[in-house]
Amino acid sequence: MDFSLSEEQKMLKTTLRDFATKELEPVAAKVDETSAYPAEQVKKMAELGLMGLTIPEEYGGSGKGYIDFCIAVEELSRASAGIAAYFRISLSLAVPPILRFGTHEQKLKYLVPQSNGEKLICFALTEAGAGSDPASLETTAVKKGNGYVLNGTKLFISIGGEAETIVVFTTVDKALRHKGITAFIVEKGTPGFSVGKLEKKLGFHGLSAAELIFQDCFVPEQNRLGKEGDGFKIALTSIDESRITVAAEAIGISQAALDASVSYSSERKQFGQRIANFQAIQWMLADMATHIEAARQLTYYAAYLQDKDIPNVKESAMAKLFASEVSSYVTNKAIQIHGGYGYVRDYPLERYLRDAKLTEIYEGTSEMMRMTIARALVGKG
Repeated sequence: MDFSLSEEQKMLKTTLRDFATKELEPVAAKVDETSAYPAEQVKKMAELGLMGLTIPEEYGGSGKGYIDFCIAVEELSRASAGIAAYFRISLSLAVPPILRFGTHEQKLKYLVPQSNGEKLICFALTEAGAGSDPASLETTAVKKGNGYVLNGTKLFISIGGEAETIVVFTTVDKALRHKGITAFIVEKGTPGFSVGKLEKKLGFHGLSAAELIFQDCFVPEQNRLGKEGDGFKIALTSIDESRITVAAEAIGISQAALDASVSYSSERKQFGQRIANFQAIQWMLADMATHIEAARQLTYYAAYLQDKDIPNVKESAMAKLFASEVSSYVTNKAIQIHGGYGYVRDYPLERYLRDAKLTEIYEGTSEMMRMTIARALVGKG
């Protein structure tokens, strides 16, 4: 297998490294401190074509594959995972349901504004009693006339505070469990839909995690995605794909922590010499770098399979599991290398650690990833 990047991909990597360093890194600490929506940076990402990177050209995008997607996610997350997440989550979670299961009219109406950054799309699945078990969701859709009436509440919805378009998952019959799950596209401003509480989080500040409320919210039938009962398949297809990009996100955070640690240990002096000369520091750096590169290879292999349309549920789960846990490990070691400076907010290390933790939780916890891998190996029993 050829592990090298094409010249075009190398150029993409260089361009985005420069963009992230100039446009995202300088404001990363402020966004983290204030939890403010980085509107200007999201606009600049859209102007660069990132908000439609994987969307076909006929719907306003660039039509790039998952290797390009992972390159972009890694480079942007290295500068600010919180800002980069607006790009990653909208494209990896919210766009695929419409792209893969929507009608031509739905794609034109919703993907074009996403591509140019005018109207972001979010993915609303999680509820208080339905996280890792989406078949238990309580939000209902009742057929009425030429549409459906939605009632229920979604929690922890990333980009939920800013998105103009919501892909929401409901049930048309709770007794059917996963077979009753049905997906709809809801536009902000629809009567009966509102944004509730915005969560205060440990990390990924600036990225909203919103409560979305549906109270007798009428949605026309043409806004249904697929058929009744297709929602479970639609949701899992999107989540399986998104795991690859969460892994790339985790790698970007890890790489930032390693780069900072190499730089700091080369400059910091104790006992008359730089601390990079001490074997204890060298071994930590060596382990960090090795773990990151192993995570990167798993991730880009999963992206390669995705681009070739080869089933990769196990591989994407492996990539997310390993890369996310590596990210927590690497950022923890980075703080140790920085000592007291790593623990204060004047340095970005503590932000890296807080951001890294979320990659082990959202879009499939590490425990769910282990279950997915095990089932691929031995079956369900």
